[in-house]
Amino acid sequence: MNNQTFSLQPFPSSESFGNFKITGNISRNSNQLTICYNLGGDLKEIAIPPPLNLPSRKYELWEDTCFEFFLGIKDSQRYWEFNLSPAEHWNVYRFNGYRQGMQEETAFEKLPFSVQNQADALVLVLDVDLDKIISANQAIEVSITTVIKYKNGEVTYWALTHQGAEADFHLRDSFIVKL
Repeated sequence: MNNQTFSLQPFPSSESFGNFKITGNISRNSNQLTICYNLGGDLKEIAIPPPLNLPSRKYELWEDTCFEFFLGIKDSQRYWEFNLSPAEHWNVYRFNGYRQGMQEETAFEKLPFSVQNQADALVLVLDVDLDKIISANQAIEVSITTVIKYKNGEVTYWALTHQGAEADFHLRDSFIVKL
């Protein structure tokens, strides 16, 4: 089992990011991937949609507060984008190469994740079987990211690393977690 902790950094800008941090851990046991995000601190300025009783696949979740990760197969251009909303909506997209051939990944009919919204923290945990898209013996590379939308409409972009001149989660140089 491979377990790693992480701490996300905001894309550099002149904006104030508030008094909070995004940390968590990611692990892969055989082909079971578990990722836990912890958005902690003073969250009153962040637009966090409440969880719904009927989570479903939704498009363009990245336009609001959204926890994301990008998963690629080592030595392959193909990768997947996973979007997880605090409202418990989700989506997965497959790409053939850098921002090329974007398609909804139909191998997943749902994503098993939970959201706990507390006074000073938001915790999101996903536990997903990757057998539907890759084999257990394939090495993967992951980029962990988050989009934070504030109540005033401002948006900030958080990642393990920012490799471009603009915030761009699709850059393969950002897939720095090896599992």
